[in-house]
Amino acid sequence: MLIRELTAEHIYLACGHTDMRKSIDGLAALVVSRFHLDPHQPALFLFCGRRKDRIKGLLWDETGFLLLYKRLEDGKYQWPDEPKDVLEISEQQLRWLTEGLTISPSKLVRKVHPHLTI
Repeated sequence: MLIRELTAEHIYLACGHTDMRKSIDGLAALVVSRFHLDPHQPALFLFCGRRKDRIKGLLWDETGFLLLYKRLEDGKYQWPDEPKDVLEISEQQLRWLTEGLTISPSKLVRKVHPHLTI
């Protein structure tokens, strides 16, 4: 098998959009300069383009960097636009994101007013 199971202790998401022309060196430099994090830690760093139809992931695997790339054929990622620089997310939130869902479960649940009946 060409690809083995990939693991990361942390998953960081770069909110807003990132220039998707950046490759490994450019994304690693962004992790250091903008987020003040070490790209050589066992972490997955995720970036999204302006159109929100593709993401890049940067992962250090002890021997070098892996650059992961996924483009949606139809639809857009529910990528957060908050002004935060970086957001740490869980594995569950990563699954939601890659399935086209929002990473915030509170946005998925319709709240009902306690005095109203359905």
